[in-house]
Amino acid sequence: MALLLRKPSTRTVGMMLGFAAGLMLAIVFLEVLEEALKTGYAYPVLGLFIGIVAFLLLDNYFPHRHFVTDEVPRGAYVKKGMLMATGIALHNFPEGLAIGAGFAAATSLGITLAILIALHNIPEGFAMAIPLRAGGSRRRYIVLIAILAGLPMGVGALLGALLGTLSTAMLGVSLGFAAGAMLYIVCDELIPDVYRLTSAHVAIAGITAGVILGITLIYFI
Repeated sequence: MALLLRKPSTRTVGMMLGFAAGLMLAIVFLEVLEEALKTGYAYPVLGLFIGIVAFLLLDNYFPHRHFVTDEVPRGAYVKKGMLMATGIALHNFPEGLAIGAGFAAATSLGITLAILIALHNIPEGFAMAIPLRAGGSRRRYIVLIAILAGLPMGVGALLGALLGTLSTAMLGVSLGFAAGAMLYIVCDELIPDVYRLTSAHVAIAGITAGVILGITLIYFI
């Protein structure tokens, strides 16, 4: 999409991120944690804590650029895009674990998580591809980098599915991990960037729309 379309306005990206944040919040609290708590109390809470700590460590030791960044000279665009691709690849592995654990619990939950994370990855893809394009990278090179950045998610999904089917305890921890990972993404990445990109009223409108859609999906599906 970044190769075919012009760079979206900050207002559009802000609305997109707000919508994704609201949708993910609804799914975390009304579906993922609800399913996790069927395995007991301790396992989901432990998984939730591990998920948040894991993403905190990833951010500290393998920092990646958020969607809101300062402009850089043209010669540094490629480096910026590669840093973004590396950060996305590192964050995609635990997101894949979340998807795999969701499928281990219920097919519908796995599909829902896959769709949500895909929506979250669209603006990340823009943030990665646009600097590479601005730096003069070839289209085929940009697409290849995007594919490589996405591969860890498939590996994580396989591992999450295997771990989630081992025992009730592992399923509870895995789903709790998924909830923690998604909460970290929403609270540390999406919502702060939404408020930087657009006005507070537009931000809350996007978040509310996402929450309403999440509730609707859960209720009718």
